[in-house]
Amino acid sequence: MVDFSNGQIPIVSKQVLIPFILITSLFALWGFANDITNPMVSAFKKIMELDNFQASLVQLAFYGGYGTMALPAAIFIKRYSYKKGILMGLTLYAVGALLFYPAAVYEQYYYFLAALYILTFGLAFLETTANPYILAMGDERTATQRLNLAQAFNPIGALSGLFVAQTFVLGALQSDDVNFSALTEDAKSVIKTSDLLVIRDPYVALGAFVLLMLAVIAFVKMPENMESNQSSVWESIKRLFKKERFVGGVIAQTFYVGAQIMCWTYIYQYAEILGIDNQTTVYYAMSALGVFLAGRWICTFLLKYINSGKLLLILSLGAIGCTLGAIFIHGMGGLYSLVAISFCMSLMFPTIYGIALKGLGDDAKYASAFLVMAIVGGAIMPSLQGLILDIGGPGYKDVSILGVPEVNFSFFLPLTCYVVVALYGYRAIRYN
Repeated sequence: MVDFSNGQIPIVSKQVLIPFILITSLFALWGFANDITNPMVSAFKKIMELDNFQASLVQLAFYGGYGTMALPAAIFIKRYSYKKGILMGLTLYAVGALLFYPAAVYEQYYYFLAALYILTFGLAFLETTANPYILAMGDERTATQRLNLAQAFNPIGALSGLFVAQTFVLGALQSDDVNFSALTEDAKSVIKTSDLLVIRDPYVALGAFVLLMLAVIAFVKMPENMESNQSSVWESIKRLFKKERFVGGVIAQTFYVGAQIMCWTYIYQYAEILGIDNQTTVYYAMSALGVFLAGRWICTFLLKYINSGKLLLILSLGAIGCTLGAIFIHGMGGLYSLVAISFCMSLMFPTIYGIALKGLGDDAKYASAFLVMAIVGGAIMPSLQGLILDIGGPGYKDVSILGVPEVNFSFFLPLTCYVVVALYGYRAIRYN
C-alpha cells in the first residue's frame, strides 16, 4: 500500500481518495497519448517520404494544441468547474483520436496533424484542470508531494503507449521491412494504405476508451475547490506576472518540456546511426520511461526531506552531465547516457509546477493555464532539432560538427534547456 501520509499531514485524505484516484488516472491517459505519438515522427517520415523537419510537424501539431487551448480551458473552469473542465477535455480528446479514422481513409498527412491538434485541445483541458485540482485536494504543505505522486502515474501510461506503438504499430509497418523509396508508385500506394490503417487503429481504440472514462467521471461526485474570487481574467494575469516565482516557472517549464520531447523523440534517430531499427529502439525508449517512473517515486519520497528547489537543481546538473555524455560519447555509451537523462527529468515537471503555483490561491487556475501553455516548448524545439538533423541531407550523420555526427550535436538544444531549469532550481531554493 502507498503511504499517503507525511507525519501528521495527509498527502491525500480518505474523503477525496476516490476522486484523487480518478483524476490521477488521467495523468496515465495523457502519458499514453504522448508516447504512442513520439515514434510516429519516424513512422510518418518513411510512409509519407518526408524530410526531418516535415516529420517533426507531428510534435508541432501535438504540442501546439496545448499553447492554443490552455488559457481558454482556464477561463472555462473558472466559469464552470473543475469537473466540467475534465469532461470537456475528455470529449475533445476522444474526438481527436476518432478523427484518425477519416484521416487514414483520405491518406493525407495534414489530416493526421489536424487530428493530433484537436486531440491535444483535450489534453490541454485535462492538464490545465487536473494539475491544480490535485494541488487543491489537501494541505498546501503537501501539495508538491501530492502532485509528484499523481504525476508518477504519467510514465505508466507512457510505457503502455510505447508498448502499443511497438507491438501494434512499428512491428506491423511494411514500410520498415523494405527499401520503401526504391519501390514503384503502385507498390508504395499499397504499402502506404496498409501502414496508415495500422497507425489509425490504436488511436480509434483510444478514442473509444476515453469515451468510457468520460462516462465514469460524469457519474461520480467530485469535490470542488471552494476558494474563489471575483477578479477578472486580466486582473489575475497582471497579478501573476508580478510574481518572480511564477514567471520563472513558466520559462523553466517551457525549456524543460522542450528538452523532454527532444530526448524522447530523437532517441530513434540517435539509435539508427548505431544500426538499431525503430522497433528495437522502443526497448531503449521503454527503459528511459522505466527509469523516469522510478525517479518519480524516489523523488516523491525524497521531497519529504530535501528542499524542492535544491533537488531540482541537483537533478538538472545530472541531466546536463548525461546530455554531454549523449553528445560526446560514441557508440552505445552515448545511447545509455541518453536513456539516463530520463531519471534526472523525472522530478522536473511536477516540481516546477508546484513551486510556481505555491501560494497563488484562486489565481492558480490561470497560472496553471500558462504552465500548460509552456508545453508549447515541446512543439517548437523538436522542430529546431529537426532542422539541425537536415544539415547536409536527410540522414542523421551526413556531416560532423565538433567531431560528432549532427544527431549527436543536435542534443546541445536539450543541454541548453537543462541549464535554464538548473538556474530556476537555484533561485527556487530561496522561495521555499
